[in-house]
Amino acid sequence: MKASLKGRYELEKTNSPAAAATIAFNAGDVKLRASLTDATVVNGPSLNGLALAVEKPGFFILDYNVPKKDFRFQFMNSVRVLEKPLNLTYIHSRGDNRTILDGTLVLDSANKLSANHTLGSGNCKLKYTYVHGGVNTFEPSYDLAKNSWDFAVSRRVYDDDVFRASYQTSSNVLGLEWVRNSKHQGAFKISASVNLAEENKVPKLIAESTWNLEI
Repeated sequence: MKASLKGRYELEKTNSPAAAATIAFNAGDVKLRASLTDATVVNGPSLNGLALAVEKPGFFILDYNVPKKDFRFQFMNSVRVLEKPLNLTYIHSRGDNRTILDGTLVLDSANKLSANHTLGSGNCKLKYTYVHGGVNTFEPSYDLAKNSWDFAVSRRVYDDDVFRASYQTSSNVLGLEWVRNSKHQGAFKISASVNLAEENKVPKLIAESTWNLEI
C-alpha cells in the first residue's frame, strides 16, 4: 500500500510555533487522509485538531472535523465552453453554512482565467494567469469586495524548484515561497510573509514537507 506523510511547522510573530501532520493512504480509486495538530498530542491524546477525509482525485473530497463534528463537501467537474475546458469546483461547509463556487477557464497552455465567489456575499475574486516560455508565471488578481489588486510572479528552476513572490495591496503583505516537487526526493515548501504596514516587521515562517511511503 502506498502512503504519503506531510509535516508542517509554523512560526508566528508571537514566536509561538505550531505543528501539524497529515498521513494519506491510497485505497483503490480513493485516498484516505487523517490530519492532526500539536493540540491533538501535546496534552495527551485527544480529538482536538483531528480531521478525517475521503478523496477521489478530480471528483470529490469529503472532510470531517472530529471535535467540531463538522462536514465539508467539495465536488469537481469539467465542461467545455467554446471548445475550451472549464474546471468547476463546488465547496460547501455545513458548520458555517458557506458555499463557494470556483471556476477556471483554460484558454490555452499559457493563459487561464479564474473566478472565485462565495454565495450570498459580494465577495468575488478574479485572476488571470499567464505562463511565459513555460518558466515564468504572472498572476494578477482583483478582489471585487475589497476593490484591490494582488500580484504574484514565479519562476521555475531546474524543473523541480519554483520560486514565487506575491504582494497583497489591501493588506500590504509581501510573501516569498520556495517549492520543490520531486518524484525521487519528495516535496517541500518554505514560505515567509511580512506585513509592510506594521511597525515591527517580523516575518511569519512556514515549512512543509511530504514523504512518500511504501507500507
